[in-house]
Amino acid sequence: MNEPTRASVGFRSERGPILIALMLTTGLVAIDSTILATAVPSIVQDLGGFAQFPWLFSVYLLATAVSVPVYAKLSDTVGRKPIVLIGIALFLIGSVLCGFAWSMPALIAFRALQGLGAGAIQPMSMTIAGDIYTVAERAKTQGYLASVWAISSVVGPTLGGVFSQFLSWRWIFFVNVPLCILAGWMLIRAFHESIERRKHRIDYAGAALLTGGMTLLILAVLEGGQAWAWNSVWSIGAFALGALLLVAFVLVERRAAEPVLPLWVFSRRLLVTTTLISLGVGAILIGLTSFVPTYLEGTIGVAPIVSGLAVAALTLGWPIAASLSGRFYLRIGFRNTAILGMGIAIVGAVALAATSVAPSVLLVAVSCFVVGLGMGLIATPTLIAAQSSVPWHERGVVTGSNMFARSIGSAVGVAVFGAIANAIIGASAGGAHAAATIQQASTAVFVSVAIAAVLTIVAGLAMPRSRVEDVEFDRTAPAAAD
Repeated sequence: MNEPTRASVGFRSERGPILIALMLTTGLVAIDSTILATAVPSIVQDLGGFAQFPWLFSVYLLATAVSVPVYAKLSDTVGRKPIVLIGIALFLIGSVLCGFAWSMPALIAFRALQGLGAGAIQPMSMTIAGDIYTVAERAKTQGYLASVWAISSVVGPTLGGVFSQFLSWRWIFFVNVPLCILAGWMLIRAFHESIERRKHRIDYAGAALLTGGMTLLILAVLEGGQAWAWNSVWSIGAFALGALLLVAFVLVERRAAEPVLPLWVFSRRLLVTTTLISLGVGAILIGLTSFVPTYLEGTIGVAPIVSGLAVAALTLGWPIAASLSGRFYLRIGFRNTAILGMGIAIVGAVALAATSVAPSVLLVAVSCFVVGLGMGLIATPTLIAAQSSVPWHERGVVTGSNMFARSIGSAVGVAVFGAIANAIIGASAGGAHAAATIQQASTAVFVSVAIAAVLTIVAGLAMPRSRVEDVEFDRTAPAAAD
């Protein structure tokens, strides 16, 4: 078989239609990740529940996180295509229901359904790209996939601002309907895979324990100090029971015939370190995307569309760096590229925290852009390094574990950041909507984000030094899983 040329990565190549389908599929999650934050003030004004708004992000991320390992395992057994189509269908149904939500609890519940769909969409798109492109080809492929995030970084916040300011925040969910239909149709038409069908045992017990344990821990962090005191029976009980369920999950996975999250993932240094890095990336990302709009709108009263563009600077810097990351990791290796990105992200996060006492759209946008540049040099190389170190029948699990860590990082991050913000707001005599109170709460969150960025570099330093040729397995086609 001849070695593919760089030209074979483009739209006109044999794999071009698949690449377009992956870009459309990625666009579903990309737009959703940027469009909601700018509409939060409008949603709160319409439905109420300011203290509950972090759940709009947390429950979505939690549903995504706990479902990713299940989808990833299934994709290694039944193939990628059925799983990603199921994800698109769930995302479509969840979006429609969110658009018709009548209360904050209902919207939170429907966001969970959206999250179950996203849990299949994002990792499957990345896994399919890992299946059909080599490590060297992915350096160029990332440019195409990153362009989706670049476009979404502008389109998402802009649409979110326009809908919430001139129409209704409900349209931020209805806009997903045609995108889901188009993405599903393109995948059905363009992507074909041949999988040996075999009987498999689904790890229901492991999935249930993981879901229950993580839900209780997120609940305990987010509601502590709000719905109940930190030292109350409810708080201690939620933490204790959540931890107990996760211990039980580990014990079940050790004996499961086909574990939903195989423990061998945590026995390889490269996979462990890249997973920890993804955990930090998730926390940093959600800390900025979920709190920057509220910070700007609540302190200096900017319009939602303006605060959305400030967030867009983050999601614009990310794909720019991601598209260039291939040149770095092919030359200096995955570890050095990731450490470079972490250094840049720390600079941006510290700058945001330091300047947040004097709210400025320009300063926020510049700081977010710098953080985004760092994220692009961290997330892409570490994921590709992890994917490329395993064969086809393990790639779904590895990609899923990486995405699981990012979602857990975001879910735990938004819970912790929300708890910090709510504690400051609750202790203030000025009330939840006082500009000074929101500024203080946001500054505390941004300081926490900077700390998370510093902690993430520790995992990067522990990452093994490996070159592209050291990790790449044969990417050729799908073999039946053992």
